[in-house]
Amino acid sequence: MIRKRAEKDNDEILNVWYEASSLAHPFLKDDFVEKAKKDLRDIYIPNTETWVYEENNAVIGFISMIGNEIGGLFVMPSNHFKGIGTQLVNFVKELHGELDVEVFEKNAIGRAFYEKYGFVQLKKYYHAESNNNVLKLRYNS
Repeated sequence: MIRKRAEKDNDEILNVWYEASSLAHPFLKDDFVEKAKKDLRDIYIPNTETWVYEENNAVIGFISMIGNEIGGLFVMPSNHFKGIGTQLVNFVKELHGELDVEVFEKNAIGRAFYEKYGFVQLKKYYHAESNNNVLKLRYNS
């Protein structure tokens, strides 16, 4: 079931992010990951429109929106390939229509998902803080 995030979900959201991010972003340095985790907890979750995917009273995926941009889409690795990410994107697509997202070029998991969904690359740029290239993608319904 998809529902709006509640305060009580924050620890589970952080856990989903950490598990999925560790799998998708093995190339990120530990200090960057720790800063990202702190920023997620203190800045991004409180200031985004976040929807969670809940199953058996547990959050196993989430999508955070900043306007029409997907600020984060993560699903517990044990639940990958079950259509949860697609359901979350379908849900926000109904709210926003055109969607943008940024994904690390080295994130093969994320890139494959967005390509399969129909996102197209708009640009590529260097992200100095992570020392990685980032791709900006767009989906038009």
